[in-house]
Amino acid sequence: MNDTLIRVICRNAEIKFTAVRTTELVERARQIHRTLPLATAALGRTLSAASMMGRELKDDNGSVTLQIKGNGPLGTITAVGDCDGCVRGYLQNPAAELPLKPNGHLDVGSGVGRGYLMVIKDIGVGEPFTGTTALHNGEIAEDITKYFAESEQVPSAVALGVLVDTDQSVKQAGGYIVQLMPGATDEDITRLEHNITAAGAFTTMLEKGMSLEDIARAVLDGFEIEVLERVPISYRCGCSHAKVTRALISLGKDELTRLRDEEDGIEVTCQFCDKVYNLTREDIDVLLTAATAREQKNG
Repeated sequence: MNDTLIRVICRNAEIKFTAVRTTELVERARQIHRTLPLATAALGRTLSAASMMGRELKDDNGSVTLQIKGNGPLGTITAVGDCDGCVRGYLQNPAAELPLKPNGHLDVGSGVGRGYLMVIKDIGVGEPFTGTTALHNGEIAEDITKYFAESEQVPSAVALGVLVDTDQSVKQAGGYIVQLMPGATDEDITRLEHNITAAGAFTTMLEKGMSLEDIARAVLDGFEIEVLERVPISYRCGCSHAKVTRALISLGKDELTRLRDEEDGIEVTCQFCDKVYNLTREDIDVLLTAATAREQKNG
C-alpha cells in the first residue's frame, strides 16, 4: 500500500473523519534525519497530524505548521503539511533515547516533556493564524486533541502511531482525526466513544491489513459513511537554490559583507531534507549587490 489520505463524512450524523497511512514518508524522514526509534515515533506522529490538518485548508497555497516545543530530550519538533497532504519536518535531537515504558512502548511523552504546541495556518494571503496551547502529556495525539478543543472549539479524537521494526525502520505509521460538528447528538457521541475504544490502536489495525476505509468503518461503525476523497501523499521538501539565495539576501548587507570577508564560501543545509547548497565568495558578492540595492530602495 502507498501512503494515502482519505476524508469521510457521515450521512446520518454530524461527524467528519480523516485518516492517513504515512509509513513510507515517515521512513523517508527517518532516513533523511537519521533518527533513532524515539525520535522516529515523535516526528512520525507529528508528520501524520500535519498531513491531515494541511489537507483541511481550502486554499491551494495553504500550509499548516505544527511546532512542539517541549523540555524533553527530543527538543523542538516541527512539521509542515501542505494543502495536498504532503509533508516535511525535522526535530532538534534525532539521536535522543530513553528507556522503554513498562508496557514495552516508546516513551514519547517523556521524550517531548512539558511545553507547548503551536499551530500556524497560512493560506498564502494576509497574516497567518496562530494558536498555542500547553502540552497535555507530550504524546502528541492528546496534545492535538487539546489544541482542537481549546483553540478551535471543535470536540475531536486524534489517534497517531508509529510502529518501529527491529532494524529501526518504520513498519507502520499513520493516524486519524475524527471531529464532531454542531448538531452531533449525545447518542452519536456515546456510539463514537465506544467504537474508538473497540477499534484499538491505529498501527495495530494497519498490522492486521486493514485499509483506511476499513479503519473508517470500524471507528464509525453504526453510521452511514461516504468517502469524499482518497489522495496520495508523500514526504516533500520545496527547498531550492532560489529560496536559499532569497533567505541569504534577507540577512542584509552587513551580515553578507561579514560572510564574504571572513568565510571562503558558505554551506547552507536545508533543515527539512538535508540537501546542501554551496555558495562561493563570488556568489556572496552577487547576493551582497542585491541586498544593498534592496536596502537603498527601502530607504
